Amino acid sequence: MPNKSILIVDDLHPIFIEQVEELGYTCHYRPLIKRDEALEILGNYEGLVVRSKFRIDKPELDAATNLKFIARAGAGMDNIDEAYAVHKGITLINAPEGNSDAVGEHAVGLLLSLMNNLNRADAEVRAGLWNREENRGYELKGRTVGIIGYGHMGQSFARKLKGFEVNVIAYDKYKTGFSDEYAREVSMEEMVKHSDVLSLHAPLTPETNGLVNDEYLFHFRKPLFLLNTSRGKVVQTQAVLNAIKQGKVLGAGLDVLEVEKFPSLSEQQWFEEIRTNGKVILSPHVAGWTFESYRKISEVMAAKIKNLDIQTLK
Repeated sequence: MPNKSILIVDDLHPIFIEQVEELGYTCHYRPLIKRDEALEILGNYEGLVVRSKFRIDKPELDAATNLKFIARAGAGMDNIDEAYAVHKGITLINAPEGNSDAVGEHAVGLLLSLMNNLNRADAEVRAGLWNREENRGYELKGRTVGIIGYGHMGQSFARKLKGFEVNVIAYDKYKTGFSDEYAREVSMEEMVKHSDVLSLHAPLTPETNGLVNDEYLFHFRKPLFLLNTSRGKVVQTQAVLNAIKQGKVLGAGLDVLEVEKFPSLSEQQWFEEIRTNGKVILSPHVAGWTFESYRKISEVMAAKIKNLDIQTLK
């Protein structure tokens, strides 16, 4: 096995292989590999590239005796035991820069569709109904958009909103002093007082797991539109449905859910309610998955591996 070798266990744009091979790496592209097969050969590789195919936990990390880095093709690192990887001296690489524009645009699309009843109106016209008054929409101008999590994704959403003449506020538990021309840093108290729209861009951590529950939504002063393009487990789906019934949430755009993919999704107690709720727009975890981001994610990872090699040489 070549010394500088990378195992790729998920679908990836070929530009990644092209660029890292120029750095002297040999890539083994195995997007259909099973977890047990990967465990048997992980010890042969310096690098591992994953997306979301399976978790990288202690067994995988212990098997990867020569691993120097793990590259996650995307932003979230919640399918990797980060603490144990760092303990093992493994560098972790992700690529939020690669799909932040995609997420920001998708969030805007969800919001405008919700505020103007586009999905419902489209379905009604196709069914022979011409309901103008029932589909009267709301304007975004002049409203306050609250962003939870002001990393690459939150910042991208804020930039995309600039032309809409809205007031953008942001809260991030893990950073301070980040106010910029696109958003103003606020406390959580200000967030719950002023938000007309709440958009979630926080990573999934033990602290954010189930963050948006009945109690959380209860504290918001104004009825709002809710967006989640982060991780499904950040939001308790039943709590959103409860808040819609109470008039606390005017509409929800959910790209991610607590449980994803069928048949598991259809087995959830809340699935039938969310499936038939006209105030909810669903998409299948594709906010960051555009034709452009597919390539950009690979380019970002390759650039970071190149930088890692430069730092190692120093």
